[in-house]
Amino acid sequence: MDLILKYFPELTEPQKEQFAQLQALYANWNEKINVVSRKDIENIYERHVLHSLGIAKVINFKKGTSILDVGTGGGFPGIPLAILFPESDFHLVDSVGKKIKVVNAVSESLGLTNVIGEHARAEEIKDEYDFVISRAVTRLVKFYPWVRKNFKPRSKHKLKNGLLCLKGGDLLEEVQESRLKKIATHKLSDHFKEEFFETKKVIYIPAQ
Repeated sequence: MDLILKYFPELTEPQKEQFAQLQALYANWNEKINVVSRKDIENIYERHVLHSLGIAKVINFKKGTSILDVGTGGGFPGIPLAILFPESDFHLVDSVGKKIKVVNAVSESLGLTNVIGEHARAEEIKDEYDFVISRAVTRLVKFYPWVRKNFKPRSKHKLKNGLLCLKGGDLLEEVQESRLKKIATHKLSDHFKEEFFETKKVIYIPAQ
């Protein structure tokens, strides 16, 4: 928890309480359904929670923003962002039903009213959102066509509606392969000083 407060010192007391519950909740659920690697449970605040919150260093979601988290797994990046932005709406989807079971159980335990978890494939989602988020789901050339249809045409942020992906490593080849335009890369090492974030990035792709 100290790690979260280090980079997000303005949290309200309810937010602090919700973040503080995450390790125990995921440790408990991980015994039944493996959604986080065993070694990562010990480092959940760094490798999952703070990593998810890296998106908040690129954009501050306004009240009423709608966000689709594709391939959310056990709820990352959606659940940490839903805690941070309680006035935004998050739709978390995954093609593996048991992972969504964890998402909904964790959300309920935390009292999150701005999260809906759904067992679904990205291609099946017809609604439109301000932003789509994801974390290391698949290569952009495959991923972007799944969500191209899901962006609202009108933007209410300085950042145009689009896709925000958490990725790691050298992404030059993947970005070139995608043939997408106006891609912006934000290094998380500019915001978080821990070694884990040295190669981690947020990739922003405006709707196109």
